[in-house]
Amino acid sequence: MTQFTVVYDACVLYPAALRDFLMHLAITNLFRARWTDMIHEEWIRNVLRDRPDLTAHQLARTRQLMDENVLDCLVTGYESLIPSLSLPDLNDRHVLAAAIRCGANSIVTFNTKDFPKRSLEPFGVEAFHPDEFVLSQMCRAPSVVCSAAKRQRVNLRTPPKNVDEYLICLSQQGLLLTSNELRKYRDLI
Repeated sequence: MTQFTVVYDACVLYPAALRDFLMHLAITNLFRARWTDMIHEEWIRNVLRDRPDLTAHQLARTRQLMDENVLDCLVTGYESLIPSLSLPDLNDRHVLAAAIRCGANSIVTFNTKDFPKRSLEPFGVEAFHPDEFVLSQMCRAPSVVCSAAKRQRVNLRTPPKNVDEYLICLSQQGLLLTSNELRKYRDLI
């Protein structure tokens, strides 16, 4: 059976705390997380624009760590599909093209309206808000998601976070439902 595969859109990789959580989830092998160099370039460009305290070198290191730690994460060979695709925002076509090329089931994005069902359905792809996506993984394997959350939380050192502070952080990243569900497993995180 083929493993459930998702493509992370740049908008979910932009916030550091969410990106970190999604990477901790990706290395569990509960699903396959994929992205492209173009997706990397987009989130890095936007972070550098909004965070003058960060350098391109720092984010290049983050990119390298992502690519090294998530097995077979980079999608290539999707570019020829882009011109034939139709989405409300033409600049998002590369994300759908990558999803098609790698046989992804879903695109994880905050911008679900930019990936309408009618445009994705012919390719067997759905768009999910990251909160919906993580919650679906919680339903499949709560202990795996809790373990990933715990790994992220204990690695936070500047400043360290207790469970309640960590769950607030997830809520602030747009993971309200996930945070509420994780609260039920607070002893595991």
